[in-house]
Amino acid sequence: MTHADTIRSLEVRLVSWPLKMKRRHGVGDVDKVLPGVILRLTSEDGTIGWGEAAPWSVFSGTAEANLAALDVYLRPLIIGRRACEVAQIMDASAHALVGHGEAKAALEMALYDLWGRSAGLRVADLLGGVFREAIPLSVSIANPDFEADLEFLDERLADGVRLFKVKTGFLTHREDLARLEALKARMPRDAEIRIDYNQGLEPYGAVAKLRDMERFSPGFIEQPVKRHQRAAMGDLARAIDTPILADESVFNPAEAADLVAARYADAVSIKLMKAGGLTAARTIAAITGAVGIPAYGGTMYEAGIALTAGIHLVAATPNLSLGAEFYTSTFVLGVEILRNPVRLEGGHSHLPSGPGLGIEIDEDALDRVTVQTLR
Repeated sequence: MTHADTIRSLEVRLVSWPLKMKRRHGVGDVDKVLPGVILRLTSEDGTIGWGEAAPWSVFSGTAEANLAALDVYLRPLIIGRRACEVAQIMDASAHALVGHGEAKAALEMALYDLWGRSAGLRVADLLGGVFREAIPLSVSIANPDFEADLEFLDERLADGVRLFKVKTGFLTHREDLARLEALKARMPRDAEIRIDYNQGLEPYGAVAKLRDMERFSPGFIEQPVKRHQRAAMGDLARAIDTPILADESVFNPAEAADLVAARYADAVSIKLMKAGGLTAARTIAAITGAVGIPAYGGTMYEAGIALTAGIHLVAATPNLSLGAEFYTSTFVLGVEILRNPVRLEGGHSHLPSGPGLGIEIDEDALDRVTVQTLR
């Protein structure tokens, strides 16, 4: 028997996103263009589910590898299956292919989108129900052109944004302190600075540098040292008063369990691309939330499809309570493929109201960024 959500076809595209600004991190720069992957699933009745993979080569993987993962290894697992069979399909994908978390995230969000559209329910409803409709927006200060970043800060303050994450570790410590002094001077009292090293510090001498940072009363300091230097990060967390947030050190639920056992950080950044999908991300949140560790909604360089999936994730997950950075499709990427872009108002991102992910794709815009299409 064929059901309305039975999948009849898969289309996967390699895309190239033009960037409006350069972004600099402790592990590398992003400039001019960035590759990504867009997935379209079509059911027997013509319903479409959309997914997106947003890898970054210095962080987790390449777009080309994730394109091949979806086309060659994951395609056979889903044709003829029902979109609502998410658990079985994702279990099969874990056995068929090691790694490639972004491809698996794209597949799972497309399945949920298709299932939700067929059932007339939002993805957040399928995840257990909506806990919050609006999510405090956190915006990163990461442009090597600092004057441009000051202008960007002023614009976001006028929009109502009050959470700003400053990328550090790619300049000297003295220069980082000067940038933070200038930023703090422009911020109202109700705005919060957060600091993100993206693994940019060496453990030797890190305590003194982080204590210097505490003069700015940051909400947290994110991933100061390398991913594998968890013991050193624990030492830093115990040496300073500011909470330490783990990002690259926690990719998956097993590493979340390690965090709980060792308590080497005070909070965790959960990213769909890093975790490998909605289910794994919620499992990380459940593991850490069980012992009172809060979570932050992180992102890679997603466009509107994956950002919207992230909004559904945070909307349905109580301890994802530290805000989220769902802004890249609006402020960083040069082409918008959603007919109704991610809604950013009053310093918050907002959950869409339609079924599935609640998005509609601008096919002409998608064609403009497409490099290769595999059907």
